[in-house]
Amino acid sequence: MITEHEGPGALVILANFVSPLAVDLGEESVLRQWAEQAPRKLWLTRPGDVLVSPVPLSPPFRRYVFHRLGIPEHSVTVVTVPDTPHLPMAQALAAHGMLRPLRALAGERPAARLLPTALDEASVALAADLRIPVVPYETNAPDPGTLRVVAEMNTKSGFRAVARALGLRVPDGRACTGAELGEVTGASLGAHGRVVVKPDRSAGGHGLVFVGPGDQPGQSPPPPDSRWVVEEHVDHRWAVSGQGHATATRVEVSYDGEMRVCAGSFAGYRSPLEAPPERARAELADWTRALGAHLAAEGYRGPYSLDLVCTRDGTLYALECNVRRTATTTVHAMVRRLTGPGPRRPRWSTGTVTAASPLSFDEAVRHLTEAGLDFQPGDAEGVLFFTDRPADGRRWRYAALAPSHFRLTEVEARLSTVLGHGPR
Repeated sequence: MITEHEGPGALVILANFVSPLAVDLGEESVLRQWAEQAPRKLWLTRPGDVLVSPVPLSPPFRRYVFHRLGIPEHSVTVVTVPDTPHLPMAQALAAHGMLRPLRALAGERPAARLLPTALDEASVALAADLRIPVVPYETNAPDPGTLRVVAEMNTKSGFRAVARALGLRVPDGRACTGAELGEVTGASLGAHGRVVVKPDRSAGGHGLVFVGPGDQPGQSPPPPDSRWVVEEHVDHRWAVSGQGHATATRVEVSYDGEMRVCAGSFAGYRSPLEAPPERARAELADWTRALGAHLAAEGYRGPYSLDLVCTRDGTLYALECNVRRTATTTVHAMVRRLTGPGPRRPRWSTGTVTAASPLSFDEAVRHLTEAGLDFQPGDAEGVLFFTDRPADGRRWRYAALAPSHFRLTEVEARLSTVLGHGPR
């Protein structure tokens, strides 16, 4: 049993990666890139569930997942919603005349519940249309005030205001409009020498720009009414995160880890956290719980993350929070599901490994099998492809599992040798 399956009834899993919660809907290319990761939601399913995906799932990937989950291949219904620019995915269902058949699927499943990736207004409206509650709310759905808080906390400026009120340490910075961006950036450079310019609403490092003395603007001036945050650049040793879960009665830290970052963008994860000083790990847990208590008081229920950087001396600086299912929540649930209960949880990591030449899904799995890396339930270590074949057949997203961090490093090194290039 994993958290997503607590409670009766089937899940209607809405992989709404196309949502205004994380980034402006005009950012079509990045939204399309994120949507390609939607097949990973198949790892959350059990017999009777419905997965609503923005991209199709290949038959080899379905067989691969269902074999490892031990459930019949045709026991899960997959609904694919065509790409619809500028519309949240939950609204795209109506635009393509798919509401009635989805309502019928939900009606055939007593006590069905909607599990959205992003808790946005469109997903809550969809749940009301389907006449089912939203996971993990006990009844019905969050109220409009909670949705406003969720939307605001997924901005850099909204998070900074709450973080300061909670006593979390944040980098010196300022929110501004596009019209003010040049002046604010110049003033911050004068004070700190190096700064980070961030779109107010963005995720995964999308749109971040690092600016130092003498750097020239790399893009045309933004719209005057656009929103930005300019922060001092903190010289850090680790990028870390705490992943929490809020309910009506408790807030808990589900797991933590070190983020792999490339040019400011999220590139992978390694859990649990190991390297930073113990006092930093303790403070991370305290801050994650404090944030969760604030969210719970505002009516939020479900997963969230707190992203930070940690200096060499163990000083933490909170950067942002993600009040939604993140890039690691499904992988964490997958690992728990495949390894079962026990006092000693496996170490796990995610990343992208580039194959020397394009591979089909079955070919990539065969490489793992021949190398003894193909993870099966009950194994102590190995590798899983947690999402479908990449479009180019080369850049494979993986999860590695092992009983120790040392063995985890060795498993990833073997993976890079098997497929031809190193993990990123």
